[in-house]
Amino acid sequence: MTFALLHIPLHVLLPGALARWLFPNRWKQAWLIMVLTMLVDLDHLLADPIFDPNRCSIGFHPLHRWPAIIGYGVLLVVPMTRIVGVGLLVHMGLDGMDCVLP
Repeated sequence: MTFALLHIPLHVLLPGALARWLFPNRWKQAWLIMVLTMLVDLDHLLADPIFDPNRCSIGFHPLHRWPAIIGYGVLLVVPMTRIVGVGLLVHMGLDGMDCVLP
């Protein structure tokens, strides 16, 4: 099984596992927030073509560039934005894996 088949399910399952582990008292809320951070993929609508299975998202789409990713890391520092930061960094990590795995 290639990573590509697991990519979309991992965008839901990994935040769920992290929410249970990192935010056990409010894991459902944390999971929902992290899943909502997947809206960062709306920047794919700016690309032509919108979807290219051979394109690496990291560094290509505006919200998948390094300055934005560093900003997502900064969100971890502020307790109020920590869940959003975790969700966005999980998303970037999974998208980054698309760049190196078949």
